[in-house]
Amino acid sequence: MTRPAPHFPSLVFPQLEGVALPQFRRVTVEPPPGPPPVEDVEAAVAAEIARSGALDRLAAGASVAIAVGSRGIAEIPRLARATVAACRARGLEPFIVPGMGSHGGAKAEGQVALLAHLGVTEEACGAPVRSSMEVVELGRTDDGIPAWFDANAAAADGVIAINRVKAHTSFDRANESGIVKMLAVGLGKHRGAVTVHTLGPRGLAETLPKLAAIILGKAPILAGIAVVEDGKKRVCHVEAVPPEAFFERDAALLKLAKSLHAKLPFEAFDALIVQEIGKDVSGAGMDLAVCGRADIRGIPNPPPLIRKIGVLGLTEATAGNAVGLGVADFSTVDVVSRVDLFATYTNALTAGTMERVRMPVILPSDLDVFRACAKTSWRPTPEESRMVVIRSTLHVADIAVSVPLLEETMERLTLAGEPVPWAPEFDSDGRFTNRL
Repeated sequence: MTRPAPHFPSLVFPQLEGVALPQFRRVTVEPPPGPPPVEDVEAAVAAEIARSGALDRLAAGASVAIAVGSRGIAEIPRLARATVAACRARGLEPFIVPGMGSHGGAKAEGQVALLAHLGVTEEACGAPVRSSMEVVELGRTDDGIPAWFDANAAAADGVIAINRVKAHTSFDRANESGIVKMLAVGLGKHRGAVTVHTLGPRGLAETLPKLAAIILGKAPILAGIAVVEDGKKRVCHVEAVPPEAFFERDAALLKLAKSLHAKLPFEAFDALIVQEIGKDVSGAGMDLAVCGRADIRGIPNPPPLIRKIGVLGLTEATAGNAVGLGVADFSTVDVVSRVDLFATYTNALTAGTMERVRMPVILPSDLDVFRACAKTSWRPTPEESRMVVIRSTLHVADIAVSVPLLEETMERLTLAGEPVPWAPEFDSDGRFTNRL
């Protein structure tokens, strides 16, 4: 099927011609201290599964559904492959199920494609991928809300859910994005995701834990493989969590994850250039704790305060899902030509956050986005704009900072090494060529 993408004319704006950009320096920000990265992911998974005794209750030949999501977890093919290998070593029959709610356009084949984008395939991991949007109801909350669960996983003899534990993009609670959420939303498929998100923030904060508790009591959950990443997006903690400890360990690991969460070291600045956004970067396309824009009515935006945001691309793994583009002020014709409107709007309709899929001002080129951000940054001259350039909101250690902002904040920054002169370069079509 041809991807349904929007079409914008390539308009030329004379007021952007000749706009001078500020000078930049490339810097490396020291990430928060934390555990060292896990060097041997496979060994860590095998040791944790053995320690937890998760597979002890199953006889040889039993089936195990291994749930894998679409969030772009570091080393996810290795994590999945190691979990499959641990099951095979016990004579079990593992298979992989997509645990990603409504992603992939809420279609079974779309979710298989997303896993393949992340390197999770039968060939890579050693187990078949069984994708279906069919769900079964496992019970109801005290206020009558159904707990939906992937039909393939429900029919298995056991279920292992692999997920990263991290802060959520919209709410602050004991359990946010982690193994608890994977049960109610990821493995709830489209119906489960709709059930939770239809209720808005209340659904995520109050209903989701109730649904997860029902699933833990009714589904054959063996363990959750909880993963924590450091500020450089490296796996620094792997833990096999038994079902009875899902809530407790998810909450504890969330505190660790938040302590390691790298953020931009500025309270406020004029413009942020983001090279790429995507669902593998954040559920919201861009991490709101980095870009400072939750943009949900009734929920205040967190710091930093950024006056203008420009987006220059979509990640390959997001497969056209452009959720998050709506919080930007500027983007390009090239970006919107890559947007899959069906996947994007399906995700937004499920989540109920329509603000994040609106179209920003669409300009002909990357150079125009740089110039527009500088020109509209409320400084006496564009050269004085306090700007930051990042690869994505997951990559905020190696960044480019305009000299006016760097001079203003230098005494408060903790940098690895000295700032290095740097300037954005563009080809004859205005494409940004020396990306971070």
